[in-house]
Amino acid sequence: MRALRLFIQLSVYYAIIVALVLLALRYFPNMQEYLPIGGVKELITQPDANPLQGSNSIRAEGVGNFGESLFWLTVAIVGALLTSLPVSWVYMGVRNDDEYDQSLINTILILPVVVTGIVIIVQNSLALAFSLGGIAGAVRFKNSLKSSGDALFILLSIGIGLSAGIGAVELSLMLSAAFNYCFLALWVTEYGERAGMKRYMSDFDPSDSPAPSSPPPPPVG
Repeated sequence: MRALRLFIQLSVYYAIIVALVLLALRYFPNMQEYLPIGGVKELITQPDANPLQGSNSIRAEGVGNFGESLFWLTVAIVGALLTSLPVSWVYMGVRNDDEYDQSLINTILILPVVVTGIVIIVQNSLALAFSLGGIAGAVRFKNSLKSSGDALFILLSIGIGLSAGIGAVELSLMLSAAFNYCFLALWVTEYGERAGMKRYMSDFDPSDSPAPSSPPPPPVG
């Protein structure tokens, strides 16, 4: 079944990512100071601050030179890409074939990387944030989404990029896993389905394994 294969693929992928991170932190405990990990704790525990002021706690405390900052940035971007990759698998697995959009898959993968860089640029700078808003307003986006479900994938991609940009790759991983398993559950259970409705996800059939091909007819004569 496609659903079972997708579930196993997601579970194995997330297990490998978590295992690699835990092993790296176990054998190199000081590495955490140079990684974009731990931002969630700072977001939850930091006291209320002026909303017009940036947070000084969401950053790698051990980063002190160009090489270390480049390593932090690389890990953040790669983390955003790795956590958005399984989201594209879910889209390819559950989307209705009639409105399947390959450009959205590319957006799901690239948008988190772009947002990660943007967050790092505008963090702690209100002037840069307003400048970015003016630049974005000057650019017209002609591509319209075909469904509100596609907007959810775009919103998740932005959330993944924001999480990685503030140094909370663990949050982007949790967002990715929760989103994917929820969509997979909705697809399997066909929640909210009615006869004659417009479908966003492809029709789920527990027995949707490919049918065995019949042997070719014998040649005549």
